[in-house]
Amino acid sequence: MKPKVAFICVHNSCRSQMAEALGKLLASDVFEAYSAGTELRPQINQDAVRIIKDLYKVDMNETQRSKLLDDIPEVDIVVKMGCNVVCPFLPSKHEEDWGLEDPSGKNDEEFIKTAKAIEEKVKDLARRIKNNEINL
Repeated sequence: MKPKVAFICVHNSCRSQMAEALGKLLASDVFEAYSAGTELRPQINQDAVRIIKDLYKVDMNETQRSKLLDDIPEVDIVVKMGCNVVCPFLPSKHEEDWGLEDPSGKNDEEFIKTAKAIEEKVKDLARRIKNNEINL
């Protein structure tokens, strides 16, 4: 059984969605990726959608939607994206905070920087899970 990882933010529209997409793309052999938040948005941040499509050829408009915490299964690992407010709570066996700045409303360079940071963190998380460095 692969562990289930939830990437959570308040709005589930930008960083957490990017992390879900990259988790599915880069680490689906190691864990199942989900994202969710405490508030729904009518659509995923379209700048995030465009950057992920440009960099990784994944169309988040086709593969994902904004979800509430109750919309995803029970998870083993929770990754908080860096809320700068009170992050949502979701029970798990392991939790970490990636402390990423929200690029919403900023230029493409900031979105690309965020996407690349998420890519590295997803790869590192997959490595740590594979090497049993996270107690589940």
